[in-house]
Amino acid sequence: MRRRHGDAAADDLVHESYLRAAPYEAAGTLRHPKAMLIRIAENLASNLRRDRYHEVADDIGASTLEINSISPSQEQAVTFKQIVLALPDELREVFMLNHVEGMTYEEIAIELRIPRTTVHHRMRMALKRTSKAMRD
Repeated sequence: MRRRHGDAAADDLVHESYLRAAPYEAAGTLRHPKAMLIRIAENLASNLRRDRYHEVADDIGASTLEINSISPSQEQAVTFKQIVLALPDELREVFMLNHVEGMTYEEIAIELRIPRTTVHHRMRMALKRTSKAMRD
């Protein structure tokens, strides 16, 4: 156990393995006690690794959520709003329907009675202009 799982974990694994095997030994149902103890210890080690992995993943997920949930500063929000409002009407309309209303390109094409490729072209132009303006 020490070679496989390190000194710190080995003592805990062995102790817990004996506790879990004790009822079987008391009942007299253990035919191969050494194999049973090793199997219990390996299962416990596997559970420990899985739990630690999930803890780390949860911590990473939480910190990612915290970073992503930080709202942009008011100045950036105002700047972005000004950029969107400065777009030509046909680009702004497509941009707003997609990003604010959540409509698909197909739905926008039907709503505005224009071809889907036109919606795609206008969205591409709107995104190009907004990203360039945000960089400047």
